[in-house]
Amino acid sequence: MNRLLPLLATAVILLTCHPGYAQHPNIILIMTDDQGWMDAGFNGNETLQTPHMDKLANMGIVFDRFYSASPVCSPTRASLITGRNPVRMGIANANQGHMKEKEITLPEILKEQGYTTGHFGKWHLGTLTKATLDANRGGKPDQEIHYSTPSMNGYDHYFCSESKVPTFDPLKKPENFEDGESLRYGWKARENTGRVFSDYGTHYWIGEELQVETNISGDDAQVITDRLVPFIDQAIEEDKPFFSTVWYHTPHLPVVADKAHRDRYADLSFEEQLYYGTITAMDEQIGRLWEHLTEKGIAENTIIMFCSDNGPERNTPGSAGKFRDRKRSLYEGGVRVPAFALWKGTWEGGKRVDFPAVTSDYLPTILDILDIPYPDDHRPIDGESFLPTLLGNAQHREKPIGFIYLDQFRVSWVGEQYKLVRDGDDQPFELYDLVNDPSEQENIIQQFPFIAAKMAEEFQEWLKGVENSQTGADY
Repeated sequence: MNRLLPLLATAVILLTCHPGYAQHPNIILIMTDDQGWMDAGFNGNETLQTPHMDKLANMGIVFDRFYSASPVCSPTRASLITGRNPVRMGIANANQGHMKEKEITLPEILKEQGYTTGHFGKWHLGTLTKATLDANRGGKPDQEIHYSTPSMNGYDHYFCSESKVPTFDPLKKPENFEDGESLRYGWKARENTGRVFSDYGTHYWIGEELQVETNISGDDAQVITDRLVPFIDQAIEEDKPFFSTVWYHTPHLPVVADKAHRDRYADLSFEEQLYYGTITAMDEQIGRLWEHLTEKGIAENTIIMFCSDNGPERNTPGSAGKFRDRKRSLYEGGVRVPAFALWKGTWEGGKRVDFPAVTSDYLPTILDILDIPYPDDHRPIDGESFLPTLLGNAQHREKPIGFIYLDQFRVSWVGEQYKLVRDGDDQPFELYDLVNDPSEQENIIQQFPFIAAKMAEEFQEWLKGVENSQTGADY
């Protein structure tokens, strides 16, 4: 009888969420920006104060092996809403390519199931304006080909920037910098000192050529959450389930923190005060979100999944912990990120799992939870559902995770135990045993050439499929 309990639990969830039934869970996918694996209390950081993230993580399921699909931001974001490796759609780097309308996205699928959909925060999957110089690419005639807004990709509502913004007063920068500050790294938030600030060169957008001009001062995570909360309330009022991607900019540079949050780290360096202060400010907004869901009585009918888009930026206090290297690297520190999943009252929380999951898995997992088929039998999907892991069942990954960053000289093929990686031009392949050597200290390719050869053959076969997708064959 005990053997049947996990199966019965699965059946109950699928019946509850199957299209045609009233109880569709709300879904919030939170993604942070450049937050390293160790940049959270729930992964063991005893200096950084993230009590709200820690609370949700401890109530849910923490992934010890969760990967961003790329060591930089834009590709990872594309993988999350498509379930596919981002190189298939021509997004191999930040500020490269755009979301194509022929891609099938998670918000498009969920809209068909009656969900209202919203995106808040960073977009970075295309330009948001053709008329105004904005951020990295917006408003430039040679970049109009990359115009691709959230509303063109399945979202009913959006409030977002094209790319990075300062993490306090997100559209402003100081005219002069004080000791320890810089345009690249960050500065102290504006206070009543008579200091002059000017435009940073970015905007928040809510529609075609529609800029936001009010309530855009203060902590950036609060500015974003201020738009998320009314979206949730409207969905409740309309009695509709909601799907939302919430992509905070924190702690992407430039990090800007107010005095209250810097003072939380008064004994640390100024650089650390800015970096840790902005993460703690974001953490408070995540706590605010959970409190709002609880007050509205929908916390137990809301799935929250959390991760970062890649490893920590170089030359910052951000940390990948014991993992090798950082952002822009295919070693573990560049792509292994903090992550958890929570569905209070449905998934048993308070545990950590070592199933190797990736941002491409979000789409098939959510479709599995809702018992919704993917609408194209022929289009290749790189992700796979990790619902069995969420239900507490043993799970083995059916296929390794493939990574391509920039070009075919920076690739890796990650299985449950072994990882084949080449992380630069003219570099040979290396092989690591991630179970026994998660820090990637010992290259074992000479000891296990047959394992490496088999993995290389699998990778080349997968790569052919990716190259085929790049020609538009999937459409």
